[in-house]
Amino acid sequence: MKIQVALAIMAKRPQAGEVKTRLCPPLTPEEAAELALRFLLDKLDQVCRLAGIDRFIAFSPPDAEAFFANQTGGAFSLLPQRGNDLGERLADLADRLLGDGFGVVTIIGTDSPTLPDAVLVEAHEVLTRDQADVVLGPTDDGGYYLIGLRRPSRVLFRGIAWSTDTVLSQTVANAGMAGLRTHLLPAWYDVDVESDLHRLARDLADDRTPALRTRSYLLTLAPFAGRDRTVDRT
Repeated sequence: MKIQVALAIMAKRPQAGEVKTRLCPPLTPEEAAELALRFLLDKLDQVCRLAGIDRFIAFSPPDAEAFFANQTGGAFSLLPQRGNDLGERLADLADRLLGDGFGVVTIIGTDSPTLPDAVLVEAHEVLTRDQADVVLGPTDDGGYYLIGLRRPSRVLFRGIAWSTDTVLSQTVANAGMAGLRTHLLPAWYDVDVESDLHRLARDLADDRTPALRTRSYLLTLAPFAGRDRTVDRT
């Protein structure tokens, strides 16, 4: 029997002053919002490259549905985020999709534009083959860029100090106490602070990623404009 797989992107409407604020400076609020939009568009492209999955966007704020509908062109189903903090929103989203009959649910954000497609494929294969109950994608700052589940497991999201360097370790500990088998994906990085921007610019200038929209925009911004402006591939 084929397992239905859902992949959901947690996304916030990119408005100046409300997204990627830790990148200001060096970016202006308007530049940070435009960069967040490029992250979103590249993530939509990436998820559309994956076969055999149902695609969702869990959006915020509640009045952003029309914005995301315009960006996705009907390729994604839209769900409003629900919950008072990140843990509640993640748990609610996983519960809704698993309750709708999906055998595997994977949730990602938009802040890792250079994440290889192969990592998402690995997450789905591990879960669909029942090699783990939980899949986590570690970030260099102690969080995670992906969580995948085979059944509702709200215990994973309890007692987590969100936005700290202990998010991953606390989640792994919760999984262990619940008797859940955990698989860790390759570590990657989210783009949250200025040092991450410089790392992203190096990756994009070396052309090792298909994040074309992010590449074409970031490499026109000071202080990144001099790295590689030979090709605009949007």
